[in-house]
Amino acid sequence: MDEKKRNRRNLWMFPLGTVGRDMTYCLFTNFLFTYVMFTRQLTAAQLSAITAIMVAARVFDALNDPVMGNIIERTRTRFGKFKPWLAIGILSTSAVVIATFNSSLQGWSFIVFFGVMYFLHSIAYTMHDISYWGMVAALSSDADARNQFTSRATLFAGIGGTLASMLIPIFTAGGMALGGNAMTAYGRIAVIISILSPLFMCFTIFGVRERPADAAQQATPISLKRVLSTITGNDQLRWIALAFLIHQIGNGLAVGGLGATYVYLDFGYSGGLYSIFNTVGMLATAVLMIAYPAISRRIRRKDLMRFMLMVSAAGYAVMLAAGLALRGAGVRFWAVTIGYMIANFGQYSFNLMMMISIINTVEYNEYLHGVRDEAIIASLRPFLTKLGSALIVAMTSLSYLICRVTACTNQISQLESAASVGAITEAEKLASIESVLSGVQPWQTQGLFLMITVLPFLLMLLSYLIYRRHYKLDEAEYDRICGELALRKGETV
Repeated sequence: MDEKKRNRRNLWMFPLGTVGRDMTYCLFTNFLFTYVMFTRQLTAAQLSAITAIMVAARVFDALNDPVMGNIIERTRTRFGKFKPWLAIGILSTSAVVIATFNSSLQGWSFIVFFGVMYFLHSIAYTMHDISYWGMVAALSSDADARNQFTSRATLFAGIGGTLASMLIPIFTAGGMALGGNAMTAYGRIAVIISILSPLFMCFTIFGVRERPADAAQQATPISLKRVLSTITGNDQLRWIALAFLIHQIGNGLAVGGLGATYVYLDFGYSGGLYSIFNTVGMLATAVLMIAYPAISRRIRRKDLMRFMLMVSAAGYAVMLAAGLALRGAGVRFWAVTIGYMIANFGQYSFNLMMMISIINTVEYNEYLHGVRDEAIIASLRPFLTKLGSALIVAMTSLSYLICRVTACTNQISQLESAASVGAITEAEKLASIESVLSGVQPWQTQGLFLMITVLPFLLMLLSYLIYRRHYKLDEAEYDRICGELALRKGETV
């Protein structure tokens, strides 16, 4: 199969594989904390324990990523080095997700169960996440083709994540909750998504064709020294890693639980409202993912990042003005949501450009050291994402404690539990929840609001300044390095 035909095929088969994968990721990462807060009665000690488990598991997960990348790098089968781990990882993840969201345990027994499931999910998800994104560098070394693979995969990941973000709140909170309560609803949704996830991954496993050159590469010895030397011996990888980590923390604060809790406490316990907030917030990013390959041919990344920083600044300004100044709930909600959409347009463009910048250090690594180590380098992106998410969990939990929202969520959780066993009707549950929300103070919701507006922009600005000053692999330099590598290979043929 010639390269053009292979690329056309891969441009559909590769991104389709991540749709269900990112639905699972969205459920477990973005809604797990919300699920726990609104279905379990938690003391401050239990909330702290859950926070500690999530932080520890994500740090462990992050540290495990380079190791998994090295294992993948050594794997040699007739199916390639990526696909076996895609299959094993996606099936294991589905099993863990189903078990996690279908437990009726409460109190400390739930905390123990939660800890075991969370660590198992960390291991299982790493298997297919490192494998999936590691394939990008193996599909093509052409800069334009790589932009297309990355942007389209990100688009389809966004489709999966957006579908989950849109549907999960609708069917778990308020009058449309499946089974009439949050506990039953989350359990059913977990089963549905966990079936879809492996089915979508079949597109990648059975449909993607890698470059013959990558399939022919010989395995190299596995060692911790090699993992560390690959990461520390690449100065451009180190700088982009720092910028990416800082950006990830700010970009993930709203979707990590704070956004949902803010909407439920300020505008009403309706999954439809948070669904609108999330869906509208992501609409502009779909346009970006489709248009990015064409934009990248005309605008340098650093210039585009400067423009997107200003776009996000405008979005956060709209959010702040609406959230703190407007009084009518309906108008305020829509103004905040529109501002969130504008801010996300800039934030997710940063995310896409930094992902590409990480992948481009593969050729730089080959230029410096003579080896690509693409799986190890690709493992750094999820490593940083998970390390960032650990910090997001800690900041989210701290925000809940400072704003004292657990008193409110515990009452809602008690009502959800009573509805799940038939002690009260769904109508009685919703009426009681409305009464609970009437007691929430403005300073509590405003505290959560500032955490999803001011802090994300400050972190975005810091990330941009680091990238602008220290990342040198712009389009011209990358093309020069690829040209030099082509000459070297020509001399050795």
